[in-house]
Amino acid sequence: MKETFTRYDTIGMKYNSYRNADIRIVTILKELLELPAGSTIVDVGAGTGNYTNALASMGYKIKAVEPSEVMREQFVPSPNIEWFAGSAESIPLPDASAAGVISTLAVHHFPDLSAAATDMWRVCGNSPMVLFTIDPRRGEPFWFREYFPGIYGRLFDAFVPIEELISAFTKNHNATVTVRGFPLPHDLSDLNMHAGWNRPEVYLDPVARRGMSGFTMADHSEVQAGLDLLCRDLELGEWEKRNGHLRTKESYDLGFIFVKMQPNHAMHPIAHTTVSG
Repeated sequence: MKETFTRYDTIGMKYNSYRNADIRIVTILKELLELPAGSTIVDVGAGTGNYTNALASMGYKIKAVEPSEVMREQFVPSPNIEWFAGSAESIPLPDASAAGVISTLAVHHFPDLSAAATDMWRVCGNSPMVLFTIDPRRGEPFWFREYFPGIYGRLFDAFVPIEELISAFTKNHNATVTVRGFPLPHDLSDLNMHAGWNRPEVYLDPVARRGMSGFTMADHSEVQAGLDLLCRDLELGEWEKRNGHLRTKESYDLGFIFVKMQPNHAMHPIAHTTVSG
């Protein structure tokens, strides 16, 4: 975890330039939390506060927890937000202090999911928890791996299977689990590493790549080799021949998933519900 913090203290500069909160993601977070305005939500791994601020603008009181100082320094001040230096395994908040807990595209940075789950549930108490993450095993084929095979391959190490993630968070907690897929829209405003599925030119922008941890954690030679190949194929029209049809699609399923866990008061086996869309 320390290595991840250190990297984000370096790569987090200008993170807000491309990693903007997408309103569709914000809307689903709100729908799954099912909490009235004024409720206190803890955002674990809040980054620069893009989704934190989006939820705060809807009237929620947010306690944002983020380990990287560089990321925290970029947040936009809001009277509805309190910021805390802390990690998922050590959240500096009292027990059961939240009406809901969220973590948006951050769980893959938690080195110990069991420890993170324990402390997140401690703060959460009997309130709902919503995780937004990725299971690349569930996604459609992604041309990205042809150009950056090492970076793409490491996704399968960074992002555990969704069943394993759910198990880590529910093995000691009785909860109803809802899984909701999120095909990436063609105009996603949160330019994560998958957002260029229909616009490969995104990957040629060095500032955009700085907000994509897969690139920043890869060797320069590995990244450059892929960029050279992608540039060549774009210039020759080869990428267009193989993947140009993607430019007209409204969305593409690359394994992005919302997981809602609602604690059960009655003691019975964990229930699982899958919701598509």
